[in-house]
Amino acid sequence: MNQTEEKEQSNSENLNSDEFSLKGLFEAVLFLSNEPVPLQFFVKNFSLVQAQAQIIIDSLVDDYEERDGGIRLAAIANGFQFVTNTRYADQLRYTLGMKHRESLSKGMLETLSIIAYKQPVVVAEIDELRGVSSRLMVNNLMKHHLITIVGKKENLPGRPLAYGTTDEFLRLFGLNKLSDLPKISEIKEFSIGDG
Repeated sequence: MNQTEEKEQSNSENLNSDEFSLKGLFEAVLFLSNEPVPLQFFVKNFSLVQAQAQIIIDSLVDDYEERDGGIRLAAIANGFQFVTNTRYADQLRYTLGMKHRESLSKGMLETLSIIAYKQPVVVAEIDELRGVSSRLMVNNLMKHHLITIVGKKENLPGRPLAYGTTDEFLRLFGLNKLSDLPKISEIKEFSIGDG
């Protein structure tokens, strides 16, 4: 057997799903990634059907959930990523000398909420809902990478810029996708019940 044939045989043996655990491989990929890994990454790169990849991911999520240790596997920003268990957040910040994230002002949160629920939305629409100018809030949210320009509203005079949320917004709020936001009716029920 020549060197090329040996290399091809070695590669095919390495890729044989009977010889390694896809679950372990998924776990290693997730561990090495700094960003959420979409399910389609596993489907495409490991020649799986989506249902197979989802079963493996669900199994990993369950494993880490049952273990209830320092890390867990979370569905965030249309992908999956290892995150620290929130139970240890204060201890980790103190021990590692980490500062609390800069909190968002009430005006920034109002503006961000409007954008999240009404996107794509223009500043004039935000101003109308808030009753005050929101330009500074929009600029600050863009600096925090929580919103971005998603296009222009062609049907409005002057074709103003339209804004929407980013993957960083999803990560910050622990959401996998925008549809994970609570429904407006749920928020109204919650605030009425608390008042």
